[in-house]
Parts: sequence; C-alpha cells; structure tokens
Amino acid sequence: MTAVSDAPSTTQRVTTPRKPSLGQQVVRILTTTDHKLIGKLYLTTSFAWFLVGGLLALVIRSELAFPGSQVVSDEVYNQLFTMHGTIMLLLFATPLFFGFANVLVPLQIGAPDVAFPRLNMLAYWFYLFGGIITFSGFFTREGAADFGWTAYTPLSDGVRSPGVGGDLWVMGLWLAGLGTILGAVNFTVTIICMRAPGMTMFRMPIFVWNSLVTSLLVLIAFPIFAAALLALAADRTLGAQVFAPEHGGAILWQHLFWFFGHPEVYILALPFFGIITEILPVFSRKPIFGYVGLVAATLAIAVLSVAVWAHHMFVTGAVDLAFFSGMTFLIAVPTGVKFFNWIGTMWGGSISFDTPMLWSVGFLTTFLFGGLTGVILASPPLDFHVSDSYFVVAHFHYVVFGTVVFAMFAGFYFWWPKMTGRMLDETLGKVHFWLLFLGFHTTFLVQHWLGVEGMPRRYADYAAGDGFTTLNQISTIGAFLLAFSTLPFLWNVYVSSRSPKVSVDDPWGWGRSLEWATSCPPPRHNFVTLPRIRSESPAFDLHHPEIAALEYADNDLSGAADAPDMDGRFGNLAENDKGEGR
Repeated sequence: MTAVSDAPSTTQRVTTPRKPSLGQQVVRILTTTDHKLIGKLYLTTSFAWFLVGGLLALVIRSELAFPGSQVVSDEVYNQLFTMHGTIMLLLFATPLFFGFANVLVPLQIGAPDVAFPRLNMLAYWFYLFGGIITFSGFFTREGAADFGWTAYTPLSDGVRSPGVGGDLWVMGLWLAGLGTILGAVNFTVTIICMRAPGMTMFRMPIFVWNSLVTSLLVLIAFPIFAAALLALAADRTLGAQVFAPEHGGAILWQHLFWFFGHPEVYILALPFFGIITEILPVFSRKPIFGYVGLVAATLAIAVLSVAVWAHHMFVTGAVDLAFFSGMTFLIAVPTGVKFFNWIGTMWGGSISFDTPMLWSVGFLTTFLFGGLTGVILASPPLDFHVSDSYFVVAHFHYVVFGTVVFAMFAGFYFWWPKMTGRMLDETLGKVHFWLLFLGFHTTFLVQHWLGVEGMPRRYADYAAGDGFTTLNQISTIGAFLLAFSTLPFLWNVYVSSRSPKVSVDDPWGWGRSLEWATSCPPPRHNFVTLPRIRSESPAFDLHHPEIAALEYADNDLSGAADAPDMDGRFGNLAENDKGEGR
C-alpha cells in the first residue's frame, strides 16, 4: 500500500539512516549469514589468537634470554610452548584462511553468497568455542596441556599427562577441527557450483583455485586428525588402549598425526600463495605470468603433500628413508615453479612499491629462506644431525610465519578498502613492515646457528657453559621488536576507521579480479550488475576497455593476453594483422 500526500511538496526531505544500537549490532553478529561479516569475524578472531600466541612467545623468549629460571617454572614453560604452537597453527593460521576465503571467494567468482550460509555460520561458532575450550586449560588447577602441540603418545596419555587441561585441549581441537571440515565442504561446493556465467575453471582467480585445493586437502587431512583425537580422548578418559605399545604405540600416533600435519603445512601455505599471486600483477601492472603453470604447481603440491608425512619421522628408524626423502625433495619442484612465475610476473613490469607489494616482496624473501632450509632437512644424514634442535624451530617459523603472517598483512593492506571502504595509511604500513621484517629475521635467523651448535628445542633451561646465551639474547631482542611492530598496525586500523571512505570500486586502479568490479564495501549480495567475464581479469577488462579491446580483437590471438608488457601486446596484434593482410 502506498501513501500519497494531499499537497505536493516542492522540497524533498533527506533522511539519514539511524546508526544501529549496540544491541542491534550484537544481534546481527550473532545471527548473521552474510559471508562478508562471517569472514570479518574469522579474521578478527584469528588475529586475536595471533596476539595471544605472540604474548606466550614473549614469555618463552624471556625465559630463554639467560641460563636458569627467570620468569616461569619448567611446568608452566611446557604449557606455554604447547599452547603457543597450538594457537598459532590451529587457532590462528588455519581459520585465517577461512576469513579471507569468506570475504573474497564469493566476490571473485561472482556469487551472491556461499552455498550453505547457515553451515558457514555454524562452522565459525564451532571454531570460536573450540578455541576457547582449548585455551581454558590455563584456568584449571593443573594448568593447560603440556605435552607439546604434536601430542606424542605416550607422553599425552592420562598417566603421564593427567589433568583436565589435556582433555580440554583434545576436545577443543576436535570441535574446532569439525568447524574447519564444515567450512571446507562449504567452499568446495561454492566454488564448483556457484560461479557466475563466463567464470570457467580456468578463468578463476588463482586465490580461488588455491582455496579449492586447500579445501580438498582439509577434507583429506582433518578427518584423520579428528579420529586420532577421539582415540586419544578414549585412551585418556576410558582406558581404551588405542595407543598402547602392543597396538602401535608412539609410532601409530606419529603416522596419524603427521599424515594430517604435513598436508596442514600446505593447507596453511596454499591460500597465502594465492594472496601473493593476486597482489603481484596489480602492482607490477602486468597479467599473471604462467597462469596454467601456477594452477598445475598448486595441484602438484597438493598431491605430493600427502606423500611426504614421514619425513618428520626420519629419526624413528621406522620409515623408508629413500622414498620419503625423495618425495620431500620432489615437492620443492612445483614450489620453485611458483617462484619462477612470481618473478616472471614482476619481470619487466612497472612496479610500484605500495604497502601490499612491500609485504609481498617480504614474503618472497622470507619464504625462500624457509624453502632452502627445508631442502636441508629433506636429507636424512643432515636431518639426523639437527632433528629436534632449534634449527627445526627456525626452519618452521621461516616457512609458516614467512608465509602466513607476511601474506596476511599483504592481504589486509590490499583488501582493506574492499572490506571496510577505507584505506590504511601507507606511511604507517611501511613502518609496520620494516619493524616486523627486521624483528622476525633477528629472532629466527640466529636460531639456525643455535640448532647447529646443539641447542635442543622445548628445553626450558640451558647451562651457562653451553655457549647458547649470546644467540638467545639476540633472538629475544628480535622477539620484542617483532611484538612492538604490531603497534603501528593497530594504530593504523584506528586511524583508518576515522578516515574518509573511498568512492571508487578499485582504489588501486589496476585490480584484475571480480571483487574490484563492485563497490567498497560491496552490497549485501555483492553485485548490482556483473560485468562480462571473458578472461581471468574481468575487473581489469571493465575498467580498461581499451586494453581489453586490443586483447580480444581477434579470438585466435591468445598470445596478446599473455604478452609481458604493452609493447608486446601491440607487437602481437600488429604481427597478426600483417599475417592476415589487414
């Protein structure tokens, strides 16, 4: 029913939408099925866990700065490194992927939402409460779990690690893992079934490809981990004896855990490889070099990642060294292909070192170090020498931190205007980068040398005569610099929340994927109208039609889209016209 006034007014009243009350905002958050808001919840929660895990790491480094006990007892130290590893891997890095995927995947494939919005919401709440349960062991009388984040049996059974903290760790991770599995199902179906017209598989952005492959890896690896956790819970609480020595014991747990654990490394890495691949073309002013090769490398990494788990078990003497060493060396090949393509994307480009690009280059540098030390650990004789030493700790942080954290901040600075409608400050972003870059390398580079000199990991103390003090103190100084580097980012977020909103779809000017063809931030169902999708760069085609017209003037001219620069595009077109006598 429409109401009509008796006398027409010559002026039109302009009303400003009333800001929702705090209660309305809370209810919206608790009941939302909007993939963008759920993605922000994932990102906020995982970043909060990142801060908590970082605080635990500061206590660990403070304890190791000098020989003897300074800050905490040996028992509390065991709880700290157990929960630090658990939080950083399973409560920060893994759900961080789902945060970016929730925000970006439907936008990049032209979908109005994910396939199962309510399941998406349920997966987040499973993750949130699973994480709280896992961490709540600190508030029990015996303290949190203290058997290491790998939970090796028999150390993690009810006899050697009694107390409710271990039980909370097991069941909390099981619940959070269930949320991860549900999220992977959701994104697999979304990507396969909800792409916009014209968005073929080989027009999908690389981030979407990597999200699909990561989701499939989750469906392979996480059910194994969930089953192992339930078996461990049965051993701890019911006396089930699943991991008793006569049934496989410690070796059975290691096989189950690392069959999950090594694909988990690539579950962490692949989405963030995708983030870097989205950023490099934008700030190099060039299309992706070797799109098909990047997709093939991603698939190869996924296949090989489930065949190398036992390289974590070289020192057990219970695995085939030649096979698992060879497979570990082999997985470096598709990773090298990715590096080749990333460098090829930048080669000859008009590079601008905006903050997202700076973080991306920092990622390339740091992850390269981690990859090189990974090749060292793939050799059994060298692995025997440094196994369970700080060399492994340094390698693991270069691989995981160098991938996840550098790419996370690259993604934050790149997609912040798309998520919030506001830009982050460039100067603060660069200060943030250099503080973190220097702090990270100061912390972990020297740990390689500590490991070679023989310092074991997970030790709460060392003797003054061991010769570890100086390098530990350097590492501790770097850790505090690393922690301090977060402050410019938090201040940047605060300043950004009070800055003017952007008024264009693509504030960077050279965005290629579909999210840059809608407003900042997008409307509830993402698009008012969808542009025509003719390549893997639909937003670029929309905003730069003069270049798109050159690329698609002749359907047979497939090389134009892949030419390394504008001169190459014009050259290909001219050669084609000449050949056809135009």
